Amino acid sequence: MSALAGFLAISYAVCMLASIPIILHSGGWFATAARAPWMPSGVVFRMVWTALYACIGVSAWLVWRRGALGGRVLGYYGLQMMLNLAWPFVFFAMFPVLGSVALWLGFAIICALACILAVLILRVGPVHALAGLLVLPYFSWLIFSASLNLYMALHN
Repeated sequence: MSALAGFLAISYAVCMLASIPIILHSGGWFATAARAPWMPSGVVFRMVWTALYACIGVSAWLVWRRGALGGRVLGYYGLQMMLNLAWPFVFFAMFPVLGSVALWLGFAIICALACILAVLILRVGPVHALAGLLVLPYFSWLIFSASLNLYMALHN
């Protein structure tokens, strides 16, 4: 169980780091930006991401327990965590400097993240079905988030 705590700690460390630019900029430019009519409230985002980071950590732990969290799978896992961390820094923190270019770069990052995550799901699913299933809500949320990002890039 201590390994599970470690995987959850890694996930939540990324979550906390990713929250910094969101917290710093959500009351600034983001508060007055044109947003998609289907965008949920900040409370919904916090609840969903809290659950998704738990799913990411548990999924990695399940694959690790099967001895399959190495090589390319570990690379995909690490890359999706890095892209997940990079997105808020580009989207939120770089907007004051780059303007709408930051939104388009954010869209490119979230699309790359969705592609890497799809590959990760295909790699971990055969190793541990539950590990693959745990990441599906994350994938779905990324597609939804990409639609929000695209709307903002087109309208700001």
